[in-house]
Amino acid sequence: MADLEKTLCSPNLAEVRDRHLRRLRAVFSGSTSEPFYLEGFSPPVSADPYTAPSDAVEEALALLAAEADRMRDETVFRPLVVEFGLYGVHFVDRIFGANVYQRDGQWWSDPLGRPPGTLSAPDLETSETWRQARAIAEAFLARRVSVPIFGLPTIASALNIAVNLHGPEFLAATATNPELARRDLQTINEVLIRLHTWYRERIPAEQLQPVVATQRCQPPGFGQLCGCSTHLLSAKAYRDLVAAFDDALLRAYPNGGMIHLCGHHVRHIPVWRQTASLRAVQMNDRAAEDLEAYFHGLRGDQVIYLNPTPIITPKRAAGMTGGRRLVIVGSESV
Repeated sequence: MADLEKTLCSPNLAEVRDRHLRRLRAVFSGSTSEPFYLEGFSPPVSADPYTAPSDAVEEALALLAAEADRMRDETVFRPLVVEFGLYGVHFVDRIFGANVYQRDGQWWSDPLGRPPGTLSAPDLETSETWRQARAIAEAFLARRVSVPIFGLPTIASALNIAVNLHGPEFLAATATNPELARRDLQTINEVLIRLHTWYRERIPAEQLQPVVATQRCQPPGFGQLCGCSTHLLSAKAYRDLVAAFDDALLRAYPNGGMIHLCGHHVRHIPVWRQTASLRAVQMNDRAAEDLEAYFHGLRGDQVIYLNPTPIITPKRAAGMTGGRRLVIVGSESV
């Protein structure tokens, strides 16, 4: 274990990480016109993080130490990441009492079966799901390694969680009874902010990243939320009912943060352009095809993280943007 500690506390590796983070800050500040390439490493482990968090963390750290030279790439930022993704995108659903289960290798959840407007905040102190998540973070902190990044579980967003907990009835409520919908969004968002705050108060800022840190790593002090479900809302419904909650969640971090998008969301660009806390937009799958609309529609200080597709290749993305405000996930075109 001495070799593990020596490697994962290496001042040299920490400087490599920090040098890449300085390059990434230049993308956020607009002081570079070169795309930034990002492809981190988070090893799968055989230990069960749900029942043996310390073993899972220890195994992950040993695997990272064995592959630490990945970080020495001077062109592509390859952070070493400890991240387990408890319950997938249904982590918070389970905290709220939803039935969460695996089927065909994927996590699923069932709606609660309650009408919109009736949610109450869960007791985090008695939540098994939150206890499991805390145990992983505490095991990571106990090892006192300074180089690896710690990735959070999917804390998602108020809208995503509301749709998961209520199903299509919540979407109907946004049109027929928006006050009930707003009540649940408020309840959920307060819990999400509490979760983020717990991590922010314990994990060093230079090591803390929200979910999918291998591909969405931002400079320290930036948060993240999932905007998948905005695909289902009109521009007016999002602006009037949801946008303020997303803004409040990102403002839980000192520098604001990122929204993840994977569908057709361009009608919301005018709101996102006006949201000061929104500093980055991460796009994959269908959303990536709208790269040009986002690049020209967003502010000059809003960065685009792109997972390339067969249609929007790294070369085409660089041509559309001139390389500015662009983080490309992967290294195939470097």
